[in-house]
Amino acid sequence: MLSSDAVKLKAMIDKAIMDHQITTTEYEKILAIADADMKIDPQEKRLLAQLQELMASGAVKRVPG
Repeated sequence: MLSSDAVKLKAMIDKAIMDHQITTTEYEKILAIADADMKIDPQEKRLLAQLQELMASGAVKRVPG
């Protein structure tokens, strides 16, 4: 079961995957959600790692905004 923060992260990351891009604002919001409780749990860590891999491979591009 995902924590409520992990559910929010997953939704935002899924949107980025579907759009094939993520704005700077969305990226910063993802990081803020992950760090909101001052602790990044294993689920959040996996989701953030997935996003980083997609960005590194070019599957999700970071765009201004």
